[in-house]
Amino acid sequence: MLIVVLLLLGRPAYADFEAGHSAAFNYSAKNSRNRTIPADIALQKKAVKTVLEKYHSPLVGEVDSFINACIKYDLDCSLLPSIAGTESTFGQAIYPNSFNPFGWGRGLTMFRSWSEAIDAVGKGLREDYIDQGAETVEQIGAIYCEGNTWSGKTRYFMRQIQAEVEKNKLLLEKNSVSL
Repeated sequence: MLIVVLLLLGRPAYADFEAGHSAAFNYSAKNSRNRTIPADIALQKKAVKTVLEKYHSPLVGEVDSFINACIKYDLDCSLLPSIAGTESTFGQAIYPNSFNPFGWGRGLTMFRSWSEAIDAVGKGLREDYIDQGAETVEQIGAIYCEGNTWSGKTRYFMRQIQAEVEKNKLLLEKNSVSL
């Protein structure tokens, strides 16, 4: 399996844009804003999944939705899951059947599915926050939430995801095989 991963890391693949969720690797591709997609997207995906599993999140099956939104809206791949961590302990404390782990619309906005919520909030963050000049977590937090602890909590979860990315990078480097 490691050899397959290493082979896939070595060349570009555009399958996800053609095949939807069935293909997970998106190396050297462009998103809808014509920005380059990070080459470590598989590491991001694994890291998000690991953190969601750690917290027993009902969102664990939505890792592809998180990654697709981060690519589509050119977001840090740890931002959306981290906001869900801050706002609802990763989807565990939400208004019943709202599928709103982000506290979007003061938590009262209803979505039909987790993936719809993830895409809508990703789009909202891009268009209504980042494109309007709120580029840091602290700047986003000042608008997103009335409290003064939001950005610290969100950064806490972002650091957990980034630590998983780094851990996975080390594991891949340690276990790489020269051909």
